[in-house]
Amino acid sequence: MPTLEWIGKEKVINHHQQVPYRVLEERYTFGAEHSENMIIRGDNLDALKALLPKYEGRIKCIYIDPPYNTAKSTNDNQRWVYSDNVDDPRIRKWLNTVVGDEGEDLSRHDKWLCMMYPRLKLLQKLMDDDGVILISIDDNEQERLKLVCNEIFGSSNFVAQLVWEKKKKGSFLSGAITNIKEYVLVFCKNKECFRGLIGSVEYEEETYPCINAPNKREVRTIRKGIKSNYKKKTFTLPAGTVVSNKTMSIVYLSDLVVKDGIVMQDFSVEGNWRYSCENMSAYSANKELYITQDLYIRRIVRTPRYKRLKDLLCRTGDDEDLAYNSAINPENLTADGWGSNEDADEELRLIFGDQKKFNYPKPVKLISKLLYSYKDKEIIILDSFAGSGTTAHAVLNMNKADGGNRRFILVEMMDYAESITAERVKRVINGYGEGKNAVEGTGGDFTFYDLGQALMLPDRNLNEEVGADKIREYVWYMETRSPLTPAESENPYYLGRNNDTDYYFYYEKDSLTTLNHSFLSTIKEKADGYLIYADLCTIPDEELKRYNITFKKIPRDIKKL
Repeated sequence: MPTLEWIGKEKVINHHQQVPYRVLEERYTFGAEHSENMIIRGDNLDALKALLPKYEGRIKCIYIDPPYNTAKSTNDNQRWVYSDNVDDPRIRKWLNTVVGDEGEDLSRHDKWLCMMYPRLKLLQKLMDDDGVILISIDDNEQERLKLVCNEIFGSSNFVAQLVWEKKKKGSFLSGAITNIKEYVLVFCKNKECFRGLIGSVEYEEETYPCINAPNKREVRTIRKGIKSNYKKKTFTLPAGTVVSNKTMSIVYLSDLVVKDGIVMQDFSVEGNWRYSCENMSAYSANKELYITQDLYIRRIVRTPRYKRLKDLLCRTGDDEDLAYNSAINPENLTADGWGSNEDADEELRLIFGDQKKFNYPKPVKLISKLLYSYKDKEIIILDSFAGSGTTAHAVLNMNKADGGNRRFILVEMMDYAESITAERVKRVINGYGEGKNAVEGTGGDFTFYDLGQALMLPDRNLNEEVGADKIREYVWYMETRSPLTPAESENPYYLGRNNDTDYYFYYEKDSLTTLNHSFLSTIKEKADGYLIYADLCTIPDEELKRYNITFKKIPRDIKKL
C-alpha cells in the first residue's frame, strides 16, 4: 500500500503516546444539573487524550471540519483554525517542540500533516468497532488526507469520498475553473462491523398466511378494527362457519361482523396457527391482519429497505424549499438537498445578528443528514474541530425532530469556544430570532469544560492537585480499559471488579500508604484475585502469591497513557 512521507513524520507518528494526560475541569452546566453533552475548551490533541478513559472505543460517529490549509489569512484572532492557515503561534510552538528546529522550515503541507496525524490517531482509538468518521476537506489536502487515513484507519476501511455541492455560485478569483464542491472523506473503524450509511428508507409490503397446517389446532382471539377484503363490504358471518380448502381450515367460533370493510367486534377463530396468542393480538392491534377474499386471515408485513447513501450531496434536491431549521425527514435524506455555504452564513446571522461572527461554517442541514445516515438515535457524536458549534446544533435539532437521545462532545481550542461555540448552543436550546424569523428552542443541555492540569508530573510522580477521584478513574482505566463506575463497598479504596479480580487504590494525598496485614483486614469482598496499589508493601512475596494478590507501587507501576 502506498504511504505518504513528509518532513517531521517520524517525530509525530507516535506523538499521541507522548502527549501528557490532562484532566477535564468542569466549569458549569447549562440547562440541567448534570449533562452528558460536553463542550471542551482547549487544544483538541490534549482533549482527545483526556476523553480516552471514559470514551475509548465508544464513539459511534465522528464528524470533523479541520482547517483546509488554503493559506488564506484573515485576522490574528482567527488564524490557523478557521483562516485555514498554518501560522497560529500555538501551532508553531508545538511544531518546534515536537518536530524540532526544522519545524520552522516545513512547508505548509508538512505542517498540516504534522498537526493532523496524532489527532487522527486518537480519534481512531475513540471509535467504536462499528463507528464511522466523516471528514470535510477540499482539494488542497484531499489526496494527502486520504493517504494518511489509509495508514491510520486501514485502506480496507475506506468507505467513500462524498462530493458536496457547497455553493450556488463559484468563486471567480481564479480564471482557471469555478469551484463549487468540497468532499467528505468517510472511513469506518472495522469494515466487518460497519453497517453502512443510509440515504433513504423504503418499505416493501408483503403478506403472510397466519395458518401453518402442521401446527396443532388452537384458538386465537382477534381484535376489531382490521380490514376485510371480502366481496361484500357489510356482512355477518355466523359462529360455526368453517372455511376450508385441501390443506388447511379455520372455524369461526364467534360471529364475524363487518361494516364498510372494517371488522366491528372482537372474534375467536380455531386453526393451525403460525403465530402465538400474544403476537396475533399485537398484529391485530397494529392493523397488520386482514380478512382475505376467501375469508382466511393473513398478516401484512412491511419490511424496511435501506437504500445506501449516494456519494453526491447536492445543494438542492427535489424540494427547493431550504427553510432553515426545518425538521429533516430521516426516511429520505436526499429529498431537499444538503444545504450550502450561504445557508450556513444565514443560520449564524439569524442566531447572532448581522455582525459576522465566524468564517466558513457548515450548514446544519449538511451535518444533520450526515449524522442521520448512521441511523441510530442513541449514539455519541464527537466533533473535535467544533468551530461555531454546528454539530451540536444539528444534534439538538435531530433529537427534537425524532425524539432521539444522541449526545455530543465538542472540542474547540480558540478563545471563542465559549463566546461563539457554547453561546450558539445555548441559543439553539432556548430559541432565537424575532418575529417571523423566531426559531423555537430545541431544549437540551451541556456541560462546559476546560483542560486542566496533567495527571502526572514530568518526574513521573502523581500531580496531587488534580484530586484523588480523577487519579482513581485514570488508574482503573489503565488497568481495565473501561470507564470507572461507582462500586458499592465500605472500603474507600475499592475501585471495582474486572475479570474476577478486585482492584484497590490505597492512596492518600498527604501520607504514605502501606499494604500490610492491617490493610488486608479491611478487605471484605471475596474475589479470585486482588490487585492493590500502595506506596509500600510489607507482606512477603510468598504470602502475596498464596492469596493471589498483585502489589503495584505508587507511582512507579502506574502506566502512562
